[in-house]
Amino acid sequence: MPPGPSPEARYRERSMWLDTFPGSLAPRPALDGETDADVAIVGGGFTGMWTAYYLLGLDPTLRVTVIERDICGFGASGRNGGWVVGELAAGIGKYAALADLPASLRLARAVLDSVDEIGRVAAAESIDCGYHKGGVIRFARNRPQAERQAAETAHHHELGLTADEIRLLTADEARAHANATGVLSGIFYAPCAAVDPARLVRGLAEAVERRGATIVEQTAALAIEPGRVLTDRGTVRAEVVVRATEAYTRDLRGRRRQLLPVYSLMIGTEPLPQSVFDEIGLADRPTFADDRYMVIYGQRTADDRIAFGGRGVPYLYGSRISPSIERHHRSHERIHRTLVDLFPALSGARITHRWGGVLAVPRNWTPFVHFDRAAGTAGAGGYVGEGVAPSNLAGRTLADLITGADSERIDLPWVGVRHRRWEPEPLRWLGVRGSRWMLAGADIYEYRTNREARTAVALARKIRND
Repeated sequence: MPPGPSPEARYRERSMWLDTFPGSLAPRPALDGETDADVAIVGGGFTGMWTAYYLLGLDPTLRVTVIERDICGFGASGRNGGWVVGELAAGIGKYAALADLPASLRLARAVLDSVDEIGRVAAAESIDCGYHKGGVIRFARNRPQAERQAAETAHHHELGLTADEIRLLTADEARAHANATGVLSGIFYAPCAAVDPARLVRGLAEAVERRGATIVEQTAALAIEPGRVLTDRGTVRAEVVVRATEAYTRDLRGRRRQLLPVYSLMIGTEPLPQSVFDEIGLADRPTFADDRYMVIYGQRTADDRIAFGGRGVPYLYGSRISPSIERHHRSHERIHRTLVDLFPALSGARITHRWGGVLAVPRNWTPFVHFDRAAGTAGAGGYVGEGVAPSNLAGRTLADLITGADSERIDLPWVGVRHRRWEPEPLRWLGVRGSRWMLAGADIYEYRTNREARTAVALARKIRND
């Protein structure tokens, strides 16, 4: 029997970003028995890397150990759309209900400022991740989408965002950014950069090691307990244990219903000639989407590919995570059709990569930071697919909390947010599947009738207020 692919080859299959990563993906050594640390971080994605980076910036004497089951960037951090967007999935209103509006506005501004902070660190650490702050253009392609965008823009201006940060666009102005079909109007949101996420997270891993952290890979955390992490390779004892596992939290003992794993799939084109971009635009590399309920997202990469993705993959009963769903043919074909519908000039572009990843959704759809000094436990996550920028703020916040640094971040209203567990099966499966079909149907209804889908509006309101 011929030998199977090497571990590095298997990891390159996980996404276009990992496949085109110029360095080695060979795993770091695994944990060997028992070890002690001041801080143990479970998860080698953005949340874990940023936490380690800022911890060691505040206190270089700390013994920090990062525990990763596969390789750094294996999960969503190495597979996402590469949007560094300065916003939270839950929106400002959700946190205003938990705290007050001024505190929520401080949180919104802190997330927005994280876009520039990520660019600063990438430059300071010489991380070649294609960081480019070209904003995000969101098209309105039917009247309900246009009406939602107008209301959203007015609301953000009332909350203090400037016209330079977010503004409505006419159809011609929107097409000047990206020449998509069927555009009625659009929104331009300036605090957003495009990156190659795998290069960013793996560059951060190297920066963290330069600062003195230890990273062990090929080491599966089985349980997090006060003062220690139990793994399949031994035990890490630590004064503080940070959970930075996002969707993979479901694999930790007793935590299956804590966060809901939801898949998102992507495709990537071959590098495209300038003649194609002369037709479709994207000259300043804005990220792009429209305002349908079944989210889509794309970017022009630094090497002139189009990376494009969307939601809608079936939820797996029991919150299962399965590599087979990452190759869900019908979903990839639907995503490809959507891309060509937006930009017909891409109909002949060869699709070189198809992949998927899993994001995490808390029951209240509200990202959170948690720290319990008495128990020695901490964590952050629940980004609902918008975690590249918020994870940076989460890492800085956790570093402040753990070291006792006095900063405004430790009082932001996502610190200490609690959420209940997801419902047991089959209620979870029925709810997620039903919501998926409702939102997909709402998109079809709005495109066909040019009228607002009230069922989807009611569902979105329930999610915001639940």
